Amino acid sequence: SALVIAAVFDRDVNCRRAASAAFQENVGRQGTFPHGIDILTAADYFAVGNRVNCYLTISVYIAGFPEYTQPMIDHLVNMKINHWDSVIRELATKALHNITPQAPEYMANVVLPRLLPLSVGSDLHTRHGAILACAEITHALCKLAQENNRSVTHYFSEKSLEGLKQIHQELCSRQLYRGLGGELMRPAVCALIEKLSLSKMPFRGDPIIGGWQWLINDSLRHLTLVSSAARQHIKESAVSALAALCNEFYINERGEADPALQDELVTQYVSELQNAEEMIRCGFSRALGALPRFLLKGRLQQVLEGLKKVTVISPEDVSFAEARRDALIAIAKVCQTVGVKGDGSQQEFVCRENVDQIYATLLTGVTDYTTDSRGDVGGWVREAAMSSLMEVTLLLVRSEAGLIQADICKQIMCWLAQQSAEKIDKFRAHAGSVFLTLLHFDHPPVPHIPHREELERIFPRSEKETLNWNAASEAFPRITRLLGLPAYQYHVLLGLSVSVGGLTETTLRYSAQSLFDYMKKIQSDPSALEGFCETLLKVFEDNLRNDRVSVPLLTMLDQMLANGCFDMFTEQENHPFPVKLFTLCKEEIKRSKDIRKLRSSIGVFCGLIQFQGDMREKVFFQLFLLLCHPFPIIRKTTASQVYEMLLTYGDVVDPAVLEQAMAILSDTNWEAELPVVRERRNCLCDLMKVPRPQLVPK
Repeated sequence: SALVIAAVFDRDVNCRRAASAAFQENVGRQGTFPHGIDILTAADYFAVGNRVNCYLTISVYIAGFPEYTQPMIDHLVNMKINHWDSVIRELATKALHNITPQAPEYMANVVLPRLLPLSVGSDLHTRHGAILACAEITHALCKLAQENNRSVTHYFSEKSLEGLKQIHQELCSRQLYRGLGGELMRPAVCALIEKLSLSKMPFRGDPIIGGWQWLINDSLRHLTLVSSAARQHIKESAVSALAALCNEFYINERGEADPALQDELVTQYVSELQNAEEMIRCGFSRALGALPRFLLKGRLQQVLEGLKKVTVISPEDVSFAEARRDALIAIAKVCQTVGVKGDGSQQEFVCRENVDQIYATLLTGVTDYTTDSRGDVGGWVREAAMSSLMEVTLLLVRSEAGLIQADICKQIMCWLAQQSAEKIDKFRAHAGSVFLTLLHFDHPPVPHIPHREELERIFPRSEKETLNWNAASEAFPRITRLLGLPAYQYHVLLGLSVSVGGLTETTLRYSAQSLFDYMKKIQSDPSALEGFCETLLKVFEDNLRNDRVSVPLLTMLDQMLANGCFDMFTEQENHPFPVKLFTLCKEEIKRSKDIRKLRSSIGVFCGLIQFQGDMREKVFFQLFLLLCHPFPIIRKTTASQVYEMLLTYGDVVDPAVLEQAMAILSDTNWEAELPVVRERRNCLCDLMKVPRPQLVPK
């Protein structure tokens, strides 16, 4: 059995494969190993390559042969639950759970009594593995007893039951939940609480329930004191334990909660949502999301209001993106738990009275573009908001689709379309996936989706799974087609502006190419082009001085002007589009010290020179102002771009002075002192009959 054990349970893949090969050799040459061929078939050289498969599947098959059952169990208990690698310890305990039905009596009478003292022992790794093993074996024995219509305590002695209860008390009294050891102990004991609750252990009314509840609450408050790696694990295990504990021990025969307990628990959890520590908000948001229906009954508004407050960005907690993310996830979970009843009470169901408030909170999350030293942390919030919008919408569609209003559905689809056109691959892929899920859901279909027929032509059902939103080359040619649908044009253009004017090479290339292809298509349709330009100006106006949008938007406008996207208007005298665009650009760079923004604006001003009318003088005046900008790099860039502009659009200047003007632009050192530069600039103004800019006295 030693070779079999090494082939299945060794940590190192090479050792497992070597043991499998040696076992195969022995079976082939001697034929004395029991069930050799059967085991070889299951545990061949390739099968043992996957460690999880070895522990959770192959081991169960081999343990089904009586000769190997006990040695395998003993090896896991003696050698693996105390292993230095926590992944091996956890896999070993899950393997014990799966093998338990092969030897329930041995597990109950020999293994469990051996594990209980180890679970409160002095060695940290052994203690961690033993607690998880107790949890898994207990759960497996109780499931087995229930399947055989026996009492859940059938396999347990009084001493074992008492020992399981003592684990938490012993760890608590010895303060073993503190420090680095606590990072391992807390999730392990929370896993034990979850398994004992799922096992329906006869502990109702026992003081230990209060101790367990204390540990869950304390673990959620403790999240700020642990490493970021342990944080997620502790939070998830505490929340799972809470759900199982409430479902088993807090519900009476009538399926209701004790009012005093419900009041204390819900009020305490909601109050923790305004804690000054972000991680505590995260923990209790997720805890509220995990509460069962009988604890939310009569308290739904209190819970939703509390979670809504977490999602609001205020100056003190602007960087609390993880808390906002967890609150949005919790809102969807709460809605799924309580269910939908159109004319029901807002304290018990998602209904007519609260559905708008729920949607308003979730839609706020899609507009979170917070950034800090970690980058686009608002992306986590947007991702959670999109998932929650999908879950709540599908919940309503399946129950009472009439509660979904047309304007809400339009907002959801438009925001998803905008996110699908943005620059970060991961969030674009998530938005695209949610967008197509809502579009193609048909049990029954989501009502009020704008332009449904056109969308189904652009995104056929057959391509729902195969379209790779992560690849800019696949996503942008599709999403730009939505520019032709009035309902989506504004939001798609807003998303595209950030991509086309962005810094990522592949995103920039494919998004720009797709946009230019669309612009080519509408060149022969004046009304479509006019509509597009109006939307473009509206996007600019709404995002004036919002650098996240306005800086890439200027870069995009520069490219569009250079690509001749607005050639139809260049022959028209004083067309309103360039006039309004000039005014907005001027306003955007007023008092700006942002080099990237200023450089992008120079390109736009140079592009605007191609339009007919009084505006040309204003454009030249603006460019000549920038020739004497306090930043030398801006002066140099302006001179270079104006020179290129005169080469491209030579007809905008009197041919008699063109050569002289270009000589001044090319021969002057624009990085020299300002008085020198100003003199050369004024020569240009006089040459081209543009008023000299005057210094404003301070």
